[in-house]
Amino acid sequence: MTDVRLSRLIAESFFSLWRAARAGKVDELWLQGGRGSGKTSFAAICILCGLMDEPEANAIVYRKVADTLRESVYAHLVWAIGLLGVSEWFKLRLSPLEIEYTPTGQRILFRGSDKPEKSKGVKLQKGYFKYLWFEELTEFSGMQDIRTIKASILRGTQQQTLTICTYNPPQRAAHWVNREARTRRKGRRIHHSDYRSIPRAWLGDAFLLEAEALMAQNPREYRHMYLGEVTGTGAQVFENLKLKRLPPKEWEGLRSYCGLDFGFASDPDAFVRCAYDGRRRILYIVDEFVSLGLLSGALAGAVKSRAGEAFVTCDSAEPRSIAELRSRGVRVTPARKGPDSVAHGMKWLQSRAMIVIDPKRTPLAAEEFSCYEYERDKAGEPLPFYPDRNNHLIDAVRYAMESVSAVQRAIIPR
Repeated sequence: MTDVRLSRLIAESFFSLWRAARAGKVDELWLQGGRGSGKTSFAAICILCGLMDEPEANAIVYRKVADTLRESVYAHLVWAIGLLGVSEWFKLRLSPLEIEYTPTGQRILFRGSDKPEKSKGVKLQKGYFKYLWFEELTEFSGMQDIRTIKASILRGTQQQTLTICTYNPPQRAAHWVNREARTRRKGRRIHHSDYRSIPRAWLGDAFLLEAEALMAQNPREYRHMYLGEVTGTGAQVFENLKLKRLPPKEWEGLRSYCGLDFGFASDPDAFVRCAYDGRRRILYIVDEFVSLGLLSGALAGAVKSRAGEAFVTCDSAEPRSIAELRSRGVRVTPARKGPDSVAHGMKWLQSRAMIVIDPKRTPLAAEEFSCYEYERDKAGEPLPFYPDRNNHLIDAVRYAMESVSAVQRAIIPR
């Protein structure tokens, strides 16, 4: 390979990711971002350099539809080969679609995944698949497709492999790709980039003018297309939601509020602890637990260990459960329900400047708040009704903050 500086190949925002991948510190890279974010270029360069460094390594690239491979990932890999200055070392084939590193015979294969089980027939003459690249991840039907392909391709492989997923996050927070990206697991790295972190000369004036025009005409579409944000489709209830890392120093010192939504068999008990910054109108969700089938003693112990001496506002529809918790030393109080208490509580939450949730600290609350959408009519248009499902922690937050929202409600002129 010719002497090419890293900074001329990939944007600075990818440097730490490059080092982690090269050192084998990750086995899944989820590269999300908008148009012109550099994610596809990074994936192509990472795979090519990895093949040239390790004689036994091969790669296989998937898209949902095989006919889209040639004009997308194949073309991008050919571009990257030219950028690296190693064109004489690679043989390009169109039928079947394939790239061969001629010094060793290593290969990059391309497949569609209309039937993921077909991957069982993919064989190599030498080496193993070190790289699996899933381009346009949102085209796939679900995580089961990805698992099926990986299980087939990696069967019998003892060496470490790297799975790379590239995609623009779907608008809906409830889409399976967004939900999976919120799931943290060992070895998985989620990386977000957008065109603003790419050198302007790489993008060109035409690209930048198009992005700026859309920003002026349709800010929501601009945020989705170019910034890769999960903007929603207009049906999401909590437009003020912010998912991010939440260190204790950000909320320690604020008053805590606890809430509990009762369940047992089919519905779970759901506890939440919040911290509220009234001056800035920012609500932090800092602790949670959700469990099915807890008996009174176990529930009391779990609540007390998290709430401490703080009062816990509970669903008033369960007076017996409230009495049992009190008898076990939990400081509980029933929520003051009314004919419009749900609507008022929801509107109060929606009117906060921000609801901040750490997906690692409180993953279930992050999931509920992210995916909660208004009911829709037969045409798919949002209706002004809050669905009573998949909202146990949302209800617990309403109860927790009732003492604050009720005071504010009382002083509003009617």
